[in-house]
Amino acid sequence: MPPLRPSPTVAAVIPAKDEEERIAATVAAVRSLAVVDLVVVVDDGSRDGTARAARAAGAVVVAHPRNRGKAAALQTGARAGAAAEARSPRPGLRPRPLLLVDADLGASAVETAPLTGPVLAGEADMTIAVLPPQSSPGGGRGLVVGLARRGTLATAGWSPQQPLSGMRCLTRAAFEAALPLAPGWGVETALTIDLLRAGHRVREVPCALQHRVTGTDWRSQLHRAAQYRDVARALARRRLGDALRRASGA
Repeated sequence: MPPLRPSPTVAAVIPAKDEEERIAATVAAVRSLAVVDLVVVVDDGSRDGTARAARAAGAVVVAHPRNRGKAAALQTGARAGAAAEARSPRPGLRPRPLLLVDADLGASAVETAPLTGPVLAGEADMTIAVLPPQSSPGGGRGLVVGLARRGTLATAGWSPQQPLSGMRCLTRAAFEAALPLAPGWGVETALTIDLLRAGHRVREVPCALQHRVTGTDWRSQLHRAAQYRDVARALARRRLGDALRRASGA
């Protein structure tokens, strides 16, 4: 049997919670990309019309009855993409790479296009978007970013510019190699570390994206605290795994 050819297209996976106002624009922008031929929105327990708006914009929608977190949403989206391929086989082609897109990007989601080129060309196994300064300044002090960057350097030998960036493109093989994904807000940091340590090629790519920036109110501070907790847990689990392997002589 001849080897499978690389897929010329990608499947976009958009995890979303309570994004009724922005999801249609995000879906429309992603669907406009020539390399995207499938858009899956995972409605992660929304209490608004996110699912309805995404479906009306042309996305395949899968809904979680309750919020399960970003990692679970990404895994659900990847399974939905695989199911779509099973229903419509593409003989001779590898599975589509996955383009991971945050739901709040709106029309700027079209700028995720540069992420797909290196992966489709076989030059990278995962690309990570590096965003420019945002039009609205955020209220954070970089504590979570610093923790993720230092942790990635210490455990995988690489210091990413934007370790928390959720916009990524990766091969299906790379995605499956990282399963199960780290829970909560530790998913991006752990994904980078796990793929690097497995020998996958990871590259950062500048993308002119604009998203909703977290502010300074108490809800935003709680969000950052949860991010810090989840990133710290993801790093701790990997350090513990390393220690156990050293102790066992593996």
